[in-house]
Amino acid sequence: MEVPGVGEVERHEEFGWLCSQPLPIGALGGHRCRILLEGYEEDVRKEDFHVAIANLRSSERDLLHEAARDVFRFYEDMIRDWDRSDPEYVEAAPHNIWEHVQLGSELYISRRGSGDQAIYMSLECNCDWEPEHGLQLVFKEGLAVAKVGPYDGHLTNADAYDDPALEGTIYKAR
Repeated sequence: MEVPGVGEVERHEEFGWLCSQPLPIGALGGHRCRILLEGYEEDVRKEDFHVAIANLRSSERDLLHEAARDVFRFYEDMIRDWDRSDPEYVEAAPHNIWEHVQLGSELYISRRGSGDQAIYMSLECNCDWEPEHGLQLVFKEGLAVAKVGPYDGHLTNADAYDDPALEGTIYKAR
C-alpha cells in the first residue's frame, strides 16, 4: 500500500500497524525514523494524516529545540532523587540536554481518541537519566510539541492524568 508523504508501507504482523522504511524527519533535524501508522486504514479523514506527516517531514522548524526546555525540566525532576556520588549520575545543562538523549527509530502516528481528535506523533527515546521509562516526545499535527515526559503511551498529559485542565500542558512536573 502507498501512503502519501510516506511511500510504500507494510503491515506489522503483530499489531497491524502500517510501517514505512526509515525516512528523514525535517522537524527532528533530519533524524531518520520508520513511520508506524495506527488506525490509518479505517480513518475517514486520511488527509489529516497526510498533512501532519508532510508538516513533520518538511518542516524547517526545529521541534527538538522547542522541546529542550521541557526535556530539561523532566531531567531536573528525575535527577533530584539521585545521589551525586552515584557513578551513573548524569550531569546535564539546558545547552547539552540532547547529548543525553538517544532519539528513537520509530515514529508512531495516530488520531487521538478523545479531546481534539487531532493527529499526534509519538517518539519513544532513551535518555541517560531515566533508563527505565525513557523519554517520550509527542508532536501535534507535525507542527508543535504536545507532550514531554517519561514514556507512558499517552498522547497528551490531559489523557495521561484524565484531567481536561491539563490540555495543552507539555510537561507536568512530579
